[in-house]
Amino acid sequence: MRALFDLLKEPGIDALDIDGEKRIAYHRAVIDRKPMIRDVFLEFHALFFDLNRRYLEGEGAAIEIGAGVAPMRDSHPDVLSSDIVFGPHLDLVLDAQQMALSSGSVRVVYAQNSFHHFPQPERFLSELQRILIPGGGAVLLEPFHGPLASLLYKRLFRSEGFDKEFQSWETPTTGPMNGANQALSYIVFVRDRTRFERSFPSLQIVHSAPVGNYLRYLVSGGLNFRQLLPDAASGLLASIERVVARCNHWLALHHVIVLKKVTA
Repeated sequence: MRALFDLLKEPGIDALDIDGEKRIAYHRAVIDRKPMIRDVFLEFHALFFDLNRRYLEGEGAAIEIGAGVAPMRDSHPDVLSSDIVFGPHLDLVLDAQQMALSSGSVRVVYAQNSFHHFPQPERFLSELQRILIPGGGAVLLEPFHGPLASLLYKRLFRSEGFDKEFQSWETPTTGPMNGANQALSYIVFVRDRTRFERSFPSLQIVHSAPVGNYLRYLVSGGLNFRQLLPDAASGLLASIERVVARCNHWLALHHVIVLKKVTA
């Protein structure tokens, strides 16, 4: 399977420094020429915005961390998009583990595939407690832990692992993108949920569910692999996703978690 993944890689991806600024420009170009994956990201954005309205309350800023190449501001201009690596399409550079934001100033923090890149996630969760207003929260999209996701994520990326048995929340890293454990959201919010709730009592998990556009994500090749079918197949693939929605817990590649700040 590793040989197949290597064959299907986007041209030039191996020569790319994934921790550098050129990675963002490269992936932006991939999105521009692959409408299928662009639509998947837009659906992520719509889901984020809907969950914010359904579960969170109060007035404050909307911030996206780890915005990377498909920031929320592309579809919701009022969202400030940030990353630890500079990008000309972003609003600011921000370290999610030490955010230069005022305490009690933020209604919602969005994060797409970012949480598992934090080498010290407890620092990020502590920062959430500090910057969020009561009733505000965070919407996190992360790699799922179901059977298909567990099979694929262990083999997709040489720079990232997927270890549900890893005992520590902290992951040794060599850069913003290198060395992540893609199973981190499972470890913190599922396997070690009791520890999370004890350590961060003001952050409640109010929603957790797999995301259903996995078939188009997979067929599109995402940002690092070649697309397997033409864009004209998107409608058919979306229809199949709806038909097999009851199987999302087995087939999904991502899940979304909503954390809400509550007062004691």
